Amino acid sequence: MPFELPIASRIRKSPYFDRTVAEGATALSVYNHMYMPMSYGDPEGEYWRLIDGVSMWDVAGERQVQLKGPDAAKLAQMLAPRDVAKIRTGVGVYAPLSDQKGRLLNDPILLKLDEDRFWLSIADNDMLYWSQGIALGARLDVEVTEPDVSPLAIQGPKAFDVAAAIFGDWVRDLKHFHFRETEIAGIPVAVQRSGWSHQGGIEIYLMDGTKGGQLWDIVREAGQPFDIAPGTPNATERVESDLLSWGSDTWPEANALEVGLGKFVNLKMAPDFIGKTALQRIADTGPARRRRGLFIEGAPLDRAEDHWPVLHDGWQVGVATTAVWSLRLERNIAICLIASDVPEDAALFVQTPEGLRDATLTSLPFCKPGRPESW
Repeated sequence: MPFELPIASRIRKSPYFDRTVAEGATALSVYNHMYMPMSYGDPEGEYWRLIDGVSMWDVAGERQVQLKGPDAAKLAQMLAPRDVAKIRTGVGVYAPLSDQKGRLLNDPILLKLDEDRFWLSIADNDMLYWSQGIALGARLDVEVTEPDVSPLAIQGPKAFDVAAAIFGDWVRDLKHFHFRETEIAGIPVAVQRSGWSHQGGIEIYLMDGTKGGQLWDIVREAGQPFDIAPGTPNATERVESDLLSWGSDTWPEANALEVGLGKFVNLKMAPDFIGKTALQRIADTGPARRRRGLFIEGAPLDRAEDHWPVLHDGWQVGVATTAVWSLRLERNIAICLIASDVPEDAALFVQTPEGLRDATLTSLPFCKPGRPESW
C-alpha cells in the first residue's frame, strides 16, 4: 500500500532538497531529522548505474557532530574505541560507539580536522545529545555542536573520474577515509574517499549550506561525460556488499563484536572508552550471536520491512535483519544475527510474510565490486 510523506517544517530540508525534487525524487525517508531521497522512480536502473557507472546522492542526513576545544581529543577518546592520539589530521577512522553496557549506539566515521577539532559523521541516531551529555558530565572544556556540514556523495566505478574533473587528479590518490579541506568555485568543502557502497567513490562535505544548489550543479555538469544521474544509498547493493545499517541490522541490543565490527574496537589499548569494560566481558566469553549471510530459497521476496525470525529445529535462533533480491546473484539474500552455536551447515527456515522458506548460512560479503563476470 503506498503511503504519503507530507513535507513539513518540523523535518529539515537538506541544502540539495530543491535539486532532488527537480530531478524527480519519488520517495523520501527521514534521516537524522532531515528528508533524504530514497528513489528517483527507477530502482533497477539506479542500481546498475551504481554498479557500472556513477551516481550522485544527497546524503546530507549524514550529519556531523563537531567536538571543538581544548578537551576535544579527550571527549573523542571517551566516545571512540580507537586510539585517538594516533589519528593524524586529515584522516578518518571507523569508530563504533557503545553505551556503558556495550550496546552499539552508532557507527560513525571519526574525522580529525585539527588537534582540537573532530567530526563524528554519524548514522541515524541522536549522537549530538549523547556527546553533549558525556561532555557535560565529565566537565570537559569542549563545544559540542552540529556544524553547517552536508555531504554529497559521488559513487560508482566512474566516481573518481567525475571527482578529478572537479578537483583535480589528487583526489585519485586519497586513501580510504582520508580527506582534504579545499574549495570549488569559492565553496568550502572537505573531500573524503568514502561512501555507503563498495563500488568506490567520494563524499564532498559541503561547509556552507547556502551553496547546496550550486554544488549540486557543479557535480551534475562535471558528471555529464560519464552519464551521471541522481541516485540514493542502495539497499540491495549494501546488503550484497555487507555494509552495516545501524538500526536496520542492529536494533535493539546488538553490540559491535557480534555484528562484525570487532576489528574496529581496540580493547588492548591503554585509553579507556565508554563500553570498554562491557565489551571486554563479551570478548572474554565470546559473543552470543554472530553476523552472517543467508541464502533464502524460493521466488523473489519483497524487501523486508521487519526482522524475520530464523528457525532451527523448531526454535528461533536468530533474525534476518535485512532481506533483498540480489540482482547480481539472482537469488534472495539476507543479513542475519544468529546464535553463535548454530552449526554452519544447519538446516534453517526463515519466517517470511509469505510463509516459511528454506535458508542456508553463507559468508559475507555476498558480492565483490562490479559484475560477477569480473570477480
